[in-house]
Amino acid sequence: MLARIYNYRSCAPDLDTSGQPDEDELATIAAAGFDLIINLGLHDAEYALADEAGSVRALGMDYVHVPVAFDAPAPRDLRRYFEVMDAHPGRRIWVHCAANKRASVFVGLWLHLRRGLPRDAAFAVQRDIWQPDATWARFMVDALASAPD
Repeated sequence: MLARIYNYRSCAPDLDTSGQPDEDELATIAAAGFDLIINLGLHDAEYALADEAGSVRALGMDYVHVPVAFDAPAPRDLRRYFEVMDAHPGRRIWVHCAANKRASVFVGLWLHLRRGLPRDAAFAVQRDIWQPDATWARFMVDALASAPD
């Protein structure tokens, strides 16, 4: 059932990513044993759910919103994402955005910089989903050059 979620990818036994899940898909994620949803999308976008935080919490999962403007990813966004990831070791985490573009980059950076995966392995999901534009390519280069605290 998880494979039906838009741009779903499994990145590690405790970490999966996707585009925006709908209400039924959130229930599927909860039933699969995930206990934390991190949303990198924007709440006021046309793809956003009316009350994702409430829906996630009603399913017994925790919810963290780290809004990342697709046209302007910022180092502070990545720092906040790393803080959330680092604060939840041992949990099954689902990271999503609208289309799994933001999520695949942030997860790739975290896998490489925090878990020490080689770049090819860390960014395999991102490469499978999309080729970053100039803005995102620069963001990735800068993040790799100066890892967040």
